[in-house]
Amino acid sequence: MNKRVAVAFTGPSGSGKTTLVEKVSRELIKTQKVAIIKNDPKSKAVFDVEGKDSYKFYQTGAEVVVTSPTRTTYFSQREKSLDEIVAMINEFDILLVEGLKTLPLPRIAIFRNKIDKDYFDCSEAIAIDHTVNPADYTIPSNIDILDLNNLEQIIDWIKNNATTI
Repeated sequence: MNKRVAVAFTGPSGSGKTTLVEKVSRELIKTQKVAIIKNDPKSKAVFDVEGKDSYKFYQTGAEVVVTSPTRTTYFSQREKSLDEIVAMINEFDILLVEGLKTLPLPRIAIFRNKIDKDYFDCSEAIAIDHTVNPADYTIPSNIDILDLNNLEQIIDWIKNNATTI
């Protein structure tokens, strides 16, 4: 992949989305610049420690950037569009998005134990493991079926289906 591309991952809680994104990232980062966007729809994630300067600054409602020789962290009080986030990250080859079902990106839905057909409308592929028998479901013919435990197959699908952004 020589262009900047993106693909998304979705699925029910506990299906393995984060684990798969992590595995894909660890492999792709060997040869490409990878960026990840994680959706936190219930605002449960905690990123700072109460009492620290950055926490105090964030509590003011301001946009806060903490920088050091090894990292830069940006704390925002506002929801950002995909275009705004891409502009902030700027330098990457592939963007992996976890969640955000409404974004118009090629999407792999991840399932364990059972498939939720509600994801068919927003997915171009499903990744399942041995706990799911695809013959038990009427999967639309336009949805590719991937082996959740076959990282090479999933990365090949991403390379062939990711969209330019």
